[in-house]
Amino acid sequence: MNPSVAVVILNWNGKAFLQKFLPGILLSQYDNLQVIVGDNASTDDSVAFLTEHFPTVKIIQNDLNYGFAGGYNKVLDRVDADYFVLLNSDVEVTPNWIKPVIDLMESDSSIAAAQPKIKSQLKKNDFEYAGAAGGFLDIYAYPFCRGRLFNVYESDHGQYNDQKEIFWASGAAFFIKSKCWIETGGLDADLFAHMEEIDLCWRLKNLNYKIMYCPNAEVFHVGGGTLQTENPFKTYLNFRNNLIIMQKNLPADDAIFRITIRMWIDFVAWWHFLLSGKPKFTMAVSKGHWHFIKSVFKTNRKRSSVQKPYAKHAGVYNNSVVWAFFIKKIKYFSKLS
Repeated sequence: MNPSVAVVILNWNGKAFLQKFLPGILLSQYDNLQVIVGDNASTDDSVAFLTEHFPTVKIIQNDLNYGFAGGYNKVLDRVDADYFVLLNSDVEVTPNWIKPVIDLMESDSSIAAAQPKIKSQLKKNDFEYAGAAGGFLDIYAYPFCRGRLFNVYESDHGQYNDQKEIFWASGAAFFIKSKCWIETGGLDADLFAHMEEIDLCWRLKNLNYKIMYCPNAEVFHVGGGTLQTENPFKTYLNFRNNLIIMQKNLPADDAIFRITIRMWIDFVAWWHFLLSGKPKFTMAVSKGHWHFIKSVFKTNRKRSSVQKPYAKHAGVYNNSVVWAFFIKKIKYFSKLS
């Protein structure tokens, strides 16, 4: 029998997405599967809808909206399976999207987490923002993906059909061995949402685990289903959380250097938002930096005793992706040196 897999969808007022995509998930071709919806204290009628129309789906209800990170932690505390799959509610799956990833992860005991190929649900031949063909970090820990640099999305021509070790797997369709989830304590609930999966992958990599991309499985992501891209709160979370995960996971001396440089790069973004007439986004960057500084001592207590040298991690691009994209006008991952 195949290892047991729990596909867990964290829902918050997402009845429309559940109605649209849950039927396909229930048709997944895998013989040892449970599908669970963790509800993050929705105020719509999601739970009543599930109870009436999807009685085979297990529902685990949180008493409050704990965000993506805290919500999943609380739900997965009550789930028993060999593998957890954290799946966004706005993801359309293909019938055979689970087994290729599980087979890959079963082939190597050092693989802790993985993701399938993630493409746009709206433009199905294009890669999607949240994950594409696997996540990477640049020299200053700026995240990007194969198939997506900033706002440029490549079409899928099979150019990323190679199985590859990456830095981070997307939280949109995140496969992880349950024992590795338990070993690391799951997601950092203080991050609330955004980059919590990068932090988890970084902690796993510091423990010498691998994160993989599986091209033989494919899903389609709507994107922005819970928090739209053009939202100052999302900007705040991204700028704050990126600095926090750098402090948590880099060796101490390296963290000071890279965070200092990164904050200056963020200052360029601050000016860009200001000159573009987006004062709310300018304030979001400032707020993100301020809250990072306020939490330095708390974050320091979360640092583990193991931090591998940054450049030794697979999935690190040892140049600046910001410089490559905006100054050198490189728009595609394959063109990065």
